[in-house]
Amino acid sequence: MKSYLRSFIHQCGKKLLRYCGEFQGKHSQLPCTPFLENSHFECAKNLEQNWDKINKEFKQVWEHPDQIPSFHEISPDQKRISKGKKWKTFALFIFANEVTENCKLCPDTTKILKSIDGLQNAWFSILAPGYKIPPHRGPTRALIRCHLGLLIPEDKYSCWIRVDKQKKYWEAGTCMFFDDTFEHEVENNTSEYRAVLFIDLDRPMDRIGRIFNKSLLAIVQSSHYVKDPLRNLKKWNASIRNRN
Repeated sequence: MKSYLRSFIHQCGKKLLRYCGEFQGKHSQLPCTPFLENSHFECAKNLEQNWDKINKEFKQVWEHPDQIPSFHEISPDQKRISKGKKWKTFALFIFANEVTENCKLCPDTTKILKSIDGLQNAWFSILAPGYKIPPHRGPTRALIRCHLGLLIPEDKYSCWIRVDKQKKYWEAGTCMFFDDTFEHEVENNTSEYRAVLFIDLDRPMDRIGRIFNKSLLAIVQSSHYVKDPLRNLKKWNASIRNRN
């Protein structure tokens, strides 16, 4: 019963957030399109210029894949789109909350991320060979998503993301910005892993939009949607320490 109630509240919350999308679109300072140009974001240049540092720290983390949890192991709400050990996430920030233990392992990446205005989420997102993330939609237009390509399969055209009706391919060292409230899916139809630095940042808004989004995100941050992953990460990292 408790699980059912939690699921019901979660689904109602997601629907409510999506209903806000039209209002947010009217107050957005950026186009409400599936993909957005890098030129809109000051952080794009900094991320790409520091790709070597970020990629180096990712590789050090990736030396121990068994110590990186699957997405649904940290965020149970993602169990529909995250299966088995196929989609691993190494979290650095969750809705502006720093995951201290993980950030200590990636000091340069953390410093770069902290320089981004409006940073909400950041983690290394690693997709296994042959895995497909089914079509889904993000809950709120308050955020813009960015992927910085890190580990990209040689056959990059067999590893793609579709947002609405547009399909794109990652490039190592290049940022890709999109609105995840559009339906999107990912397929890695190769024999290699794909990894990106996954970032959510505040959507640039006018004054009314900023006030609205700030209030909305404050509600999200106080919900189980954020509290559960933070608690689960703390438990995961403690189990890794005990194992070592």
